[in-house]
Amino acid sequence: MYRSHTCGELRIENVQESVILAGWVQTIRKFGSITFIDLRDRYGVTQLLFGEELNKQLDENSLGREYVLQIKGIVTERSNKNKNIATGDIEITVNEFTILNKSAIPPFTISDETDGGDDVRMKYRYLDLRRNAVKKNLELRYAVSRSTRNYLHENNFMDIETPFLIKSTPEGARDFVVPSRMNPGQFYALPQSPQTFKQLLMVSGYDRYYQIVKCFRDEDLRADRQPEFTQIDCEMSFVEQEDILNMFEGLVKRIFKDVKNIDYTDTVERMTWEDAMWNFGNDKPDIRFGMQLLNIKKPSSVYITKNDQPELVSGADFKVFDEAETIIGIAVPGCCEYSRKQTDEITEWVKRPQIGMKGLVFIKCNLDGTFKSSVDKFYSEEKLKAIATAANAKAGDLILILAGAEERTRKASSELRLEMGKRLGYRKEDEFKLLWVMDFPLFEYAEEENRWVARHHPFTSPKPSDIDTMINNSPVITDASKYLEHPYANIKANAYDMVLNGNEIGGGSIRIFQRPLQEKMFEALGMDEAEQQHKFGFLLGAFEYGAPPHGGLAFGFDRLCAIIGGSESIRDFIAFPKNNSGRDVMLDAPSTIDAKQFDELQIKLDLK
Repeated sequence: MYRSHTCGELRIENVQESVILAGWVQTIRKFGSITFIDLRDRYGVTQLLFGEELNKQLDENSLGREYVLQIKGIVTERSNKNKNIATGDIEITVNEFTILNKSAIPPFTISDETDGGDDVRMKYRYLDLRRNAVKKNLELRYAVSRSTRNYLHENNFMDIETPFLIKSTPEGARDFVVPSRMNPGQFYALPQSPQTFKQLLMVSGYDRYYQIVKCFRDEDLRADRQPEFTQIDCEMSFVEQEDILNMFEGLVKRIFKDVKNIDYTDTVERMTWEDAMWNFGNDKPDIRFGMQLLNIKKPSSVYITKNDQPELVSGADFKVFDEAETIIGIAVPGCCEYSRKQTDEITEWVKRPQIGMKGLVFIKCNLDGTFKSSVDKFYSEEKLKAIATAANAKAGDLILILAGAEERTRKASSELRLEMGKRLGYRKEDEFKLLWVMDFPLFEYAEEENRWVARHHPFTSPKPSDIDTMINNSPVITDASKYLEHPYANIKANAYDMVLNGNEIGGGSIRIFQRPLQEKMFEALGMDEAEQQHKFGFLLGAFEYGAPPHGGLAFGFDRLCAIIGGSESIRDFIAFPKNNSGRDVMLDAPSTIDAKQFDELQIKLDLK
């Protein structure tokens, strides 16, 4: 046998045992007539002691880092114990060794603190995966997967695989398409999700389904996106929204307990989409801290229906505020003593292209009860106090105010809130806060096309109270300038997103399960009867054979692992990820194919 134990297994109670180990040489340290080597495998590191006799053999065999080595020896107690590793109380006094394979000099240091940049490590990903830091991420991913499977199995869910080669029905991101050699001129698509299959499984009577499944979307990438990603995909029959929320709160709490040993006992807060947008500027708010937005002024042509407080800033002849479509303030706790240099730095931060604002107004709520601002010329202390009161600011706080176009200002305010929360230490990696965001609009208005599009996907049901509104009204928009007055603008989706620390980790809905309502949804999205039948005739037909009420949810598995693991990038938790251009630099993919393959597929390439 190659080994009797792993490199992370032996302890002080194994002293005097004869063992065989195999692994990779991590470090070599020579001290005169003896040599110490750290031998590494997936399970840990064990120190090896080569005495004077074997030291000569080492010199003759020129052992190097990352060589694959087998040793036989005796477990002995270390004189200088290493409390930083699990095997630190022992070492192996080596009797004999065999070099199983040599290694070229690695292109970077294989250690937690490596000298390899992202590009080099991705090119040699098989070496990067040897690093302990990467190994821990994959171990966490496996732990999340194992916990998920155990919980769902215990709750009668059945793991059912669905196809990867399906029909292209583009209604969201772009599909990846696959040409069919046996059907010239026709193409499969890779699934963006198993959405229609899991609904068909509900029609088939498999009332609790799940998959931990690969999905594919041809979209622009960023740190938390990959062209291929993994979902925990779930569906349930004979359920209402409350059943689903309770079931999957339980799943995430179970993962916290199994993976992080955290007993999440807090009630999971629930928030409407409008309140999330109104109070936090986005639909996935980080509720680990407060600092809610003060909406001073906004245009009337937005979904949010709360009352503005324009009187707080009106009548002062301050053009920045008078001409702004939207004005939003944030009370930042305990920062009234910020210096001019610090407020200038924040101002420059919001001017960055990624944020896109022209400037920033600040109000200091001094500890002595007075107020100082960058707009003292226009606003009296009484006015500044009124703004501070509306923003729930206290003595010692700093109010930051942004003004400009609606969408840009709201997004910038959201980003500024998160940035200040980060600077003040409120966004702690080891603190987890869950939130349900609910009651989304069912539709969004596509201005260029003058039509409705589904905010989630076209299989999401309206709230029961809004079904009649959808059925009994035409989706046609006769006056684009008044689209918000159309009945469809107020229809709410029976949908829900789970948010963790300001990241959407899962989303789902109660589905449409009756053919007339599904046809009405397709009609609202601009599909005529022929298009409906071409794209989704199989689903509409299935709904005629006793489809049960059903709903579900899908978690972004990679993202969930990254957040639990304290990383901002899902790539850290994927064994073989793509880079930001969607390339696998290790395989050099995507790549060209040869002429014979084009001929077999009956495809001609026309690059313009």
